[in-house]
Amino acid sequence: MYGYMDGFFIFLQTEKNASPNTIKSYDNDLYDGLMFFSKTLAREDYTVHPSQITKDLFRSYLADLHARLKSGATIARRMSSWRSFFRYLCRERVLDDNPLSRVSIPKRGRKLPRFLAEMEMKRLVEYPDRQKLLGARDQAVLETLYSTGIRVSELVRIDIVDIDLNRGTIKVTAKGNRERLVPLGSYAVEAVRYYMHQVRPLLMDGKKGGQYALFLNKQGRRLTDRGVRWLVKKYIQQLPLNVKTSPHTFRHSYATHLLDNGADLRSVQELLGHARLSTTQIYTHLSKERIKRVYDKCHPRA
Repeated sequence: MYGYMDGFFIFLQTEKNASPNTIKSYDNDLYDGLMFFSKTLAREDYTVHPSQITKDLFRSYLADLHARLKSGATIARRMSSWRSFFRYLCRERVLDDNPLSRVSIPKRGRKLPRFLAEMEMKRLVEYPDRQKLLGARDQAVLETLYSTGIRVSELVRIDIVDIDLNRGTIKVTAKGNRERLVPLGSYAVEAVRYYMHQVRPLLMDGKKGGQYALFLNKQGRRLTDRGVRWLVKKYIQQLPLNVKTSPHTFRHSYATHLLDNGADLRSVQELLGHARLSTTQIYTHLSKERIKRVYDKCHPRA
């Protein structure tokens, strides 16, 4: 089984251009299922053959996931990972038939994304002390996250050559190494320009570890995902907010505020880099403030 899985991961990397994080997610999903199949079949995991995984056995696995109180999203993702793996095995003629094609994917409930109100976001991005070295960097990071709606993984990959402050754009490398050009708002342009001219040279200070990266840590190396999450958590703790907040909350707030202020869904889809419009549609929920505004404006007896 492990040989087939390795071949599948190579296929994802070379032919599907999947990111390391995507491949790791597939690896985790397949390994979890393999451990269940191994235990149920009373065989060592490395001796399990794909042909032994029947439709009924896989349904037992889904029942086990439910018993372990896994979320609907987790169950659907693991189902999707195994389906993709079995399609690959059929393509490679390891299997003649895909038994999982006859197993229905469980319906998954979708949670509304958490987002901050516009004034809450304003307080957050303006909170870092720009008179301090890392405070100026942090403000540039927070302004960029909110101004562009990019993922943390995309933010930390930005190089100096990717940003054009005169035009107010950033070239972003998304999942699967797909590139897109994202507008950078005037507040973010000003914060990033100040950081680049006044702070970044001091963080570099002769070091070579992050010479290409836009955002650096205090050691002069490229800022990491963990570093961004830590600095967001730090300011959230200093500035108590009513919403549980993470770096991804910036992305949710970005999309919500665009739609609240009249942006169309297709434009938001392009800005977020979503491959499918259905992914963006979760943001069509409306804030209470906008519902009230629309009601007051449009109802004849408001």
